[in-house]
Amino acid sequence: MPVRPTAALTTAALVLAAATTLTACGSGSGDDPDTVKVSFKQSTDNNIKVMDNFLADIKKDFEKKYPGKKVEFIPVKAPDSEYYTKLQQMLRSPKTAPDLVYEDTFLINSDITSGYLKPLDDYLAKWPDWDQFIDTAKAAAKGEDGKTYGVPDGTDTRGLWYDKAIFKKAGLPATWQPKTWDDVLEAARTIKEKVPDVTPMNVYTGKPAGEAATMQGFEMLLYGTNDGKTDPLYDSSSKKWIAGSQGFKDALAFVETVYKEKLGPDVSDALDPNFGTRVRGELLPQGKLGIDLDGSWLPQDWLEGSGHEWPEWSEKLGLAAMPTQHGQAPGKVSMSGGWTWAIPDKAANPDLAFDFIKTMQTKANAQKWYVANSGIAVREDVANDPAYAEAQPGIKFFTDLVASTHYRPAYPAYPKVSTAIQEAMESVTTGDASVEEAAKNYDEELKRATDDQVIQK
Repeated sequence: MPVRPTAALTTAALVLAAATTLTACGSGSGDDPDTVKVSFKQSTDNNIKVMDNFLADIKKDFEKKYPGKKVEFIPVKAPDSEYYTKLQQMLRSPKTAPDLVYEDTFLINSDITSGYLKPLDDYLAKWPDWDQFIDTAKAAAKGEDGKTYGVPDGTDTRGLWYDKAIFKKAGLPATWQPKTWDDVLEAARTIKEKVPDVTPMNVYTGKPAGEAATMQGFEMLLYGTNDGKTDPLYDSSSKKWIAGSQGFKDALAFVETVYKEKLGPDVSDALDPNFGTRVRGELLPQGKLGIDLDGSWLPQDWLEGSGHEWPEWSEKLGLAAMPTQHGQAPGKVSMSGGWTWAIPDKAANPDLAFDFIKTMQTKANAQKWYVANSGIAVREDVANDPAYAEAQPGIKFFTDLVASTHYRPAYPAYPKVSTAIQEAMESVTTGDASVEEAAKNYDEELKRATDDQVIQK
C-alpha cells in the first residue's frame, strides 16, 4: 500500500456514504480480552496485496509469541479520502472502535483533537526499540500537547522520475539533475518540441487529486522557494499560517506555466481523480510520460504479484532530486509524510494492541515492510543496514533525500488549508484565475479555514 496521503474530507455525500457502508467494515473491539482487532486500509486494486500479506505474516508471529491470543483484521477497502471518513466513523463509538488503526500523518492531529486516539507515551517509555526511530518521524505522530499518538511504520520522499528513452529522443542527458525550476521547465519544453506524442511532464493539481496535488505538486515547489530552514506555510513562533508570500505565488506560477504551455497532461486528465493510477499503471510503463514529479512508493505497483509487473523499470526510468527554485542551498527539496499505527481512545484491548505494534516493528519485520511497500526506513538500524539499501533499486536515492526533506505542518487546520491550496492550483490550471487572483482567494480562504490565525510575510 503506497504511503501516499490524499484528499481531505470535503463533502457531506462522502460522510453519508461512509455511514451507510460502515457495517461492512466489521465490528469494534468488543468484550473479548484475548482478541486484538486491527483495522487497516486495503488497496482498491484487488491485485495489490502488499499490506494484506504483511499483516498475515505478523498475525502468525503474534499468535505464536502470545499463546491464546488472536488477531482479527477489519480491512477497509476504499480510496484514501473515504478511508479517512470511515475510520473516523469507527472511532466514535466503543461498539465500532477497533483496538488498532492505521492513521495517516495527514489527519492524525485532527483525530487527536477530536479525542479519538490514546496517547502512547507510557508504552513507548518501556519499549527500547523506540530509540531507533528518527526524530522527524516521531514528530509527525505528536499532538500539540506534546504527547505521541502513533508509531510510524515508514516514511516517503518525493522527486523527479524521468523516462530515459524519451530523454534520448529529445537530446537530453541520460543522467539528469536539474539545478533550478527553469531547468525542469526547459527539459519539458524540449520534450514537447522533440517528442510531441508524449506528455512532457506531470505535476498533480486540483481538488480531484486531493493531497497528492498539495504534497507531490504544490509543496514540492513552495518548500523550494526559501532557505530550506524556515517553513513557508506555517510560522511556528507565532503559531500562525503564512499568507501572501511571494514563494506561494511563484509556486502557483510554475503550475500555471506547466498547463498554460501544455507541458503537462490535458487539463481534463489532470483533474481526473484516478489520474495517479493511470500515471503508475499506464503512462510510465508504456513510455508516454517524460517527467513525473512523484513519490518514492511507485515501484510497489510494479513488483511481482502486483498485476502490472514492470521488472525493468529501474533500467527505463531515471531519478533526480527536485531542485530549489533558483538552485539556492540546500539545492534540492523533498516532502515526507507517512502512516502510523495508533490505538483508539475507545479500544477495548489497548495493551494487546501495543503488543501487536511491537511485533510489527521489530527490526526484521520493519525491514520486510519497508522493502515490500517501497517505503523509506524510519528506524536508524534498518536505514544503516546494507541489505535494506540494496533490496530494491531507488531505495538509496529516496532514503538519501530524508536529509533534505520537510514534513507538512499537520495541525488540525491542515486538511482545510490543503483544500484551499488545491482550489488555488485548480484555478490557475484551468485558467479561471490569474496567479494574483488565485493567491488572493487562497488568503481569504486561509483566514476562514484557520479562524484568522494568519500572518503576512
